[in-house]
Amino acid sequence: MFENLTSRFSGIIKTLRGEARLTESNIQDALREVRLALLEADVALPVVKDFIARIKEKAVGHEVLNSLTPGQALIGVVHQELINLMGVEKADINLATVPPAVILMAGLQGAGKTTSSGKLAKWLMEQKKKKVLLVSCDIYRPAAIHQLELLAQQTGADFFPVADGQKPGEISVAALDYARRHHHDVMIVDTAGRLGIDEAMMLEISELEALLKPIETLFVVDAMQGQDAVNTAKAFSDALPLTGVVLTKLDGDARGGAALSVKHITGKPIKFVGVAEKLTGLEAFHPDRMASRILGMGDVLGLIEEAQRSADQQEAEKLMKKMKSGKAFDLDDFKAQFQQMRNMGGMNALMDKLPAQLSQAAQNIKVDDKQLNRTEGIINSMTKQERVKPEILKASRKRRIAAGAGVSVQEVNRLLAQFEQARKMMKMMNKGGMAKMMRGIKGMLPRFH
Repeated sequence: MFENLTSRFSGIIKTLRGEARLTESNIQDALREVRLALLEADVALPVVKDFIARIKEKAVGHEVLNSLTPGQALIGVVHQELINLMGVEKADINLATVPPAVILMAGLQGAGKTTSSGKLAKWLMEQKKKKVLLVSCDIYRPAAIHQLELLAQQTGADFFPVADGQKPGEISVAALDYARRHHHDVMIVDTAGRLGIDEAMMLEISELEALLKPIETLFVVDAMQGQDAVNTAKAFSDALPLTGVVLTKLDGDARGGAALSVKHITGKPIKFVGVAEKLTGLEAFHPDRMASRILGMGDVLGLIEEAQRSADQQEAEKLMKKMKSGKAFDLDDFKAQFQQMRNMGGMNALMDKLPAQLSQAAQNIKVDDKQLNRTEGIINSMTKQERVKPEILKASRKRRIAAGAGVSVQEVNRLLAQFEQARKMMKMMNKGGMAKMMRGIKGMLPRFH
């Protein structure tokens, strides 16, 4: 999502060379580049002006350490100001109240409120071990109530049934009583949206807020909206006592402006970001990590957390025991690694969190996660013996496998070349050669084209 912004910032480092101090004259061109980068990313103009002014104030007179170039010194200032712009510190969700803690979801239609309600329920159940009740007060959008009911079934959360003809106020009061009687820790209320801001919607959600007195009122905004997100955020902020923001569709083609503007406009922290369509695709927002990703430094901590959350620990331990016993890494193990990757959101989600230098190869290749399925298809077309002993794969066997998987023989050869690279890496890791392994990561990236 931040590719253009990241490449712009990478270029800024190269514009400043050999100065011992950052001055107004030697950072003028660099600041112009920063301004253009932010405007191209659809960041709101008032936010850009304030941001540039603060960078200029902090950077001018800044001493350049011997270990840094002037460009790196400026990026250091930009990094800190990006963190300040997006919220300084991670803002946790507040559940410190007499149960049930009510969370009211507000936002326009299409922003992703219903899906985010389901994702948040799953997050609270898994991360906070809470008993969650999902409630729909959206009586206008066809199938909205049914959609939330399905999400409740998929996540294992409880769902409050709605009778025909019930008004949002009646639903919310009845649901709150139900949640108290059934000892729910959290009640998430999905509200109706409109295609644009209107008085009726704002009046309805204000009444719900007054009835429920939620501990959290979260504004759900689509990152794809760009400048429109700023106007919407302002309207909701004026009408409701918002406590935080959920930024959805951060995995899409948005230019990132909403992420950099919404905290400044509302004065409320971004608490969660939607990073994938699946129900596990909701992450707590870390301003420092997002700033690092924007500047091409990656989010390695986020990658580690995702691995711990999504990876199959039993499979990983089984593989390590196999390697320690001296048994060779085979194509079944290779396929298992692709399945682990899918559990973590797919190749592109992983590459998005790697530092720019490491992910450059993958960006050039433009890996499509569908191609992981084709790779698995090739392995599935092999016999058990062929997967365990790939060295027996000669021309006739390769033709049979290619025909079975519906691919060319060249793709089978490409997969086997990838596998050999992976096998070498696993040998290095087994022998304790972690430094060698890290140097080889780039070579292990799947090459599908």
